[in-house]
Amino acid sequence: MYDYAVIWEWLGFAARWLHVITAIAWIGSSFYFIALDLGLNRNVPGPADGEEWQVHGSGFYHIQKYLVAPENLPEHLTWFKWEAYATWLSGFALLAILYWVGAEFYMIDTEKADLLVWQAIAISAASLALGWVLYDTLCKSPLGERPTLLMAVLFGIILAMSWGYNEVFTGRAALLHLGAFTATIMSANVFLVIIPNQKVVVADLKAGRKPAAKYGKIAKLRSTHNNYLTLPVIFLMLSNHYPLAFGTEWAWLIAALVFLMGVTIRHYFNSLHARAGNPHWTWGATAVIFVAIMWLSTQPMYDLDAEEAAVPEHLAPVLASAGFGEVRDIVMGRCSMCHAAEPYYGPFRWPPKGVRLDTEVEIARHAREIYLQSGLSHAMPPGNLTWMEEAERQRIVQWFRSL
Repeated sequence: MYDYAVIWEWLGFAARWLHVITAIAWIGSSFYFIALDLGLNRNVPGPADGEEWQVHGSGFYHIQKYLVAPENLPEHLTWFKWEAYATWLSGFALLAILYWVGAEFYMIDTEKADLLVWQAIAISAASLALGWVLYDTLCKSPLGERPTLLMAVLFGIILAMSWGYNEVFTGRAALLHLGAFTATIMSANVFLVIIPNQKVVVADLKAGRKPAAKYGKIAKLRSTHNNYLTLPVIFLMLSNHYPLAFGTEWAWLIAALVFLMGVTIRHYFNSLHARAGNPHWTWGATAVIFVAIMWLSTQPMYDLDAEEAAVPEHLAPVLASAGFGEVRDIVMGRCSMCHAAEPYYGPFRWPPKGVRLDTEVEIARHAREIYLQSGLSHAMPPGNLTWMEEAERQRIVQWFRSL
């Protein structure tokens, strides 16, 4: 069991590392091409729709854009697609490793919905597919010709999903799933719409046919949506490290407001790149939204007066295990002063990362994390501020390995 815990932790780390790397590549190329397209000099002779000169890495680049294609289609085309595919695949793997395998700990909140593990996983997977179906249907409806109204309806769906996730899952899982819900839409845009449309255009050109303009129009609409959804997705993927974002009863509304904040920020930069003015009002709007988010995060995070919840069935063997009492005393003495509903040590107003270790149930719930961070490693307590002794760390290791 302990070997499994270490291997699984490293597997999760590797998946997260890959996910971050591929996301940087995808987001970087997306931001670059949106900025490039908006900033092109359109007053150019010839068939090109626009051009731009750029300097980077001690070299000069002359970039031209064609609405359809140059007169002679080059043999080699660079397709920007694998960044998006790899980002979604690595993110899905991370979701499965952390939240599906650890559903009892990270996804299921019995006070919200007393789900079985398979039910929680089914809801998780089905919701991601549902997001794409709803979004794609809207884009193919008459709303596709009214981009602003389409975005308003999409925001309504996001708001409903945010509330729904928070009613079913833990706050941490709710925000993460909303990010995955949105990222699935973005990746599917690339895989099912943008790239297939570009391939149709290329095939027509090679066959000597004139491509229909609708393919480029549709692809650009989906690409624009991806551009505006990027910043909120990044926030949601980072949120699991910040209990102020997910630990309050208003986490669903915080998540929804983040989407508005992402729109105001992207609108400013898109306007700037398009040389369409300098809309400073967006910074004021962003600040107001951020203040509202901070205020919502201060609302009740824990019901301190609630009675101790019933012991979850899967934790009963851990609580009854030999040596648990000794480990409980170690954790209570070395960790619970910070990891408590009301921390009384350090600068914390809430327990770091939302992890409480001030009850037997919570200690049993976080047994693997205690083993990895305070037993095998010296990550906790930070700087060994509470003077946890090596013998105590070894006792934690021995206990966990006996489970």
